[in-house]
Amino acid sequence: MAEEALASELNSFNAQWDQICCQLKTEFGATAFDSWLKPLTVGDFKNGEMNVCAPTAFMKNWVVTHYADRINKIWEQRNPSIKKVNFVVQSGFSSRRSVDSSLLKQISSTPTPQNVYGSNISNKDFGLVSGASLANDTVKNNAINNAAPLNPNYTFENFVVGKTNEFAYAAAHKVAEAKNVSFNPLFLYSSVGLGKTHLMQSIIWHIKKNDPTRNVIYLTAEQFVFKFVKALRYKDTAAFKEQFRSVDVLMVDDFQFMGNKGTTQDEFLHTFSSLVAEGKQVIISADKSPTDLEGIEERLKSRLAGGLVVDIMPTDFDLRIGILQKKAQLMGIELPLKVAEFLAQKITSNVRELEGSLKRVAAHSQLLSGAKEITLDMTQDVLKDMLRSIDRKTTIDEIQKKVAEHFNISVKELQSSRRARTVARPRQVAMYLAKQLTSRSLPEIGRKFDRDHTTVMHAVRKVEELIVEDPTLAENIEILRRTLEN
Repeated sequence: MAEEALASELNSFNAQWDQICCQLKTEFGATAFDSWLKPLTVGDFKNGEMNVCAPTAFMKNWVVTHYADRINKIWEQRNPSIKKVNFVVQSGFSSRRSVDSSLLKQISSTPTPQNVYGSNISNKDFGLVSGASLANDTVKNNAINNAAPLNPNYTFENFVVGKTNEFAYAAAHKVAEAKNVSFNPLFLYSSVGLGKTHLMQSIIWHIKKNDPTRNVIYLTAEQFVFKFVKALRYKDTAAFKEQFRSVDVLMVDDFQFMGNKGTTQDEFLHTFSSLVAEGKQVIISADKSPTDLEGIEERLKSRLAGGLVVDIMPTDFDLRIGILQKKAQLMGIELPLKVAEFLAQKITSNVRELEGSLKRVAAHSQLLSGAKEITLDMTQDVLKDMLRSIDRKTTIDEIQKKVAEHFNISVKELQSSRRARTVARPRQVAMYLAKQLTSRSLPEIGRKFDRDHTTVMHAVRKVEELIVEDPTLAENIEILRRTLEN
């Protein structure tokens, strides 16, 4: 009987996960879903915590960074008994649900910590998009999938241009069209969610369509670090150097993650210098200008600043309207102007949140409401949690200030590397409140404390445990919460 009950519970969770997957595919698109979410499977459920399994550590970390908050939210809404969703690595990928051989083949050919290196390193392992291999669409799609994930909607045609981003668009388009190097490097920077990655990928699609003989490598700084460390481990740095220094275009996204990686920075500088000397194009994106990047060596900062540095400014109201209308067109939905104006007025932080809100409304209309027309009332109801957070206008800076005052320490100490409990515990409380009271992502919160997203995750979990065990701390947090919300 116990086994039957366990099997029934597992089937129920799997059914719920299937429904959630349908919603995630609608919200994030088929490409992102197939690459990162489709391989996930349901694991164990215990004490209100559900484990969701990923086949590799790399995939797990990517999901935690980009999709964990949304998955937690959806599952809690569908099943109140699930208080928390944990993401774990399931070695061997022996899932409880059947996995077809084509999916396993796709996973095994995707650059991950388990398979990115063998004794010999090929173009495919490095995500090298070879012009010669792009003669037909089938091969083209396979080649692109082996690079950092590409979104087919991230093209110049789908990029909405306004006053705040027109210079960045023009520079990116110029680089994509140029037969010879125009400026080296092209360095795009902005806050999160303002179009850096869209422009980066637009360059790739344009090059591959119009000049398929050019070889392009596109990857994130984290992937570059990982590949170099792996090359050192397997004593295969010669192959690493050969692969990265033989391309026509090198593109590195999220360069800020190269901070404090001394040896890897040295290797990147040598690669950069070699490519520039040979007249090859280098394109980089980051969340800050080269001179403001933390943990980057001065000589590398100087080289990065020696090309064209372009700041993508925050969107204005008209641009946000245009973006919403373009996204609605791509999604095939009717978006009333009143709804677009409402969203553009309320959600001003970044394009990603703007698009996410539209996807939530569209999903609610199509999946949960019987394909009802999108209205202003529906939009306000579906997004009430997000709108409450926006209306509060609580910032991480404000949270840090209030927490520091409450615990009688300075904000500088809160952001420092000190591990004394008198500083570490308030820091964890501030991270917890930032997660609860703002719509900022874990990496964004972490950067405010000079930490990575895993530290924020640990802090949130720790405070959640302490609230149950320590009434005094729970009272302090409630006082801070009321102060910040009023």
